[in-house]
Amino acid sequence: MELRPGYKQTEVGVIPDDWDVKTLDSVLSKGRLGGNYANQDAEAELPLMKMGNLARGNFDLSKVQFIKPGVLPEPAHRLVYGDVLFNTRNTLDLVGKVAIWRDEIPVAYYNSNLMRLEFDPDQVCSNEFANYSLNTESAISRLRGLATGTTSVAAIYTRDLLKLKLLVPPLPEQRAIAQALSDVDALLASLDQVIAKKRDLKQAAMQQLLTGKARLPGFDGEWEAKKLEHAGSCLRGVSYRGDDDLSPHDTAFTKRLLRSNNVQNAFVVTSDVQFVNDKRVSQTQILQKNDILICMANGSKALVGKAGLFSIGDGFDYTFGAFMGCFRTDASIADPVFVFSLFQTGRYRDYVTNLLAGSSINNLSPSSIESLEFSFPPYSEQVAIGRALAEMDAELSVLESRRDKTRNIKQAMMQELLTGKTRLV
Repeated sequence: MELRPGYKQTEVGVIPDDWDVKTLDSVLSKGRLGGNYANQDAEAELPLMKMGNLARGNFDLSKVQFIKPGVLPEPAHRLVYGDVLFNTRNTLDLVGKVAIWRDEIPVAYYNSNLMRLEFDPDQVCSNEFANYSLNTESAISRLRGLATGTTSVAAIYTRDLLKLKLLVPPLPEQRAIAQALSDVDALLASLDQVIAKKRDLKQAAMQQLLTGKARLPGFDGEWEAKKLEHAGSCLRGVSYRGDDDLSPHDTAFTKRLLRSNNVQNAFVVTSDVQFVNDKRVSQTQILQKNDILICMANGSKALVGKAGLFSIGDGFDYTFGAFMGCFRTDASIADPVFVFSLFQTGRYRDYVTNLLAGSSINNLSPSSIESLEFSFPPYSEQVAIGRALAEMDAELSVLESRRDKTRNIKQAMMQELLTGKTRLV
């Protein structure tokens, strides 16, 4: 293959003539492992970042552990804004993650499975550039190639990490690349803030509208306490054999199997769906528009009870597995969107928590769902409330779609700019 003018062939592919391929050892000034500190789930004074807190490029603080009280960490293990952390141990798929710390919380330390990377400023313009560079598809692939161990327990040892090949543009181009990608990150951060604010507003609206504390204009009828069994019925899923290797285009297997991972952010999604090769799927087990898909059993109590509204209209039939359930609203009695909104309230979550309390099995039954009691306004007000909350969901969906597209644009930019395929003037 003939090379483009201004490009050269290297051991890691075709790169611009004025770029270099260097080992991490040659651009790194220091690497420091964190401390092996006793830690706990219970909240304490000093948060501890562990391998599970590293995502690709950023930190995930959805679950944070804490250094046990009385344990004094070394000052050198306290995170500072802009620190780049490398994950030395994890599963074979996740080992080698790199993320940059942006003071997500005021104080935090890092443990011994993480290494702080400090770069030579004469070789790498900034930690931001290093973070972007180490999160390209090609860098992730090369890091995986350095991992040793089993699928569940793998490591990248320092001696091997230092041999990692990096693409190193001239410093001015590094700065331009880092600035362009930082601008996209700033846009993503602003979108996240707007989405968080919209979600808070929706939660406040739900708290007011679904309890009758605030009424929509034109409504003043009495509310009535009813169990969900008076608004519909709950069905339990059954066991099917899921076949991941079946083609989604094979019309002989058009029934899709939904599981807990298909319920995300109060909606049902079709990512990572299985295909059911089983003729025992009855018509009642096929999901209908506005059915509420519920996680009825899970190893984690926090996931039991999570619910999503089924509104997929792609022409395929969907069913649900044995650990799932479906609440089907009788639309002649209650508004389905209003009923689904009840599944998003703190009151519902409290019900589920109380049902699971004291049980060693994290499992809900259809009758336990049907026995939940809520206040119902007259039907016309249910429809109005459901419509108002659905409009808020639509606004959130547009914002989330924009954020997802922006993330995809950033990934494409990283692939182009950090490999030299596209040059910044």
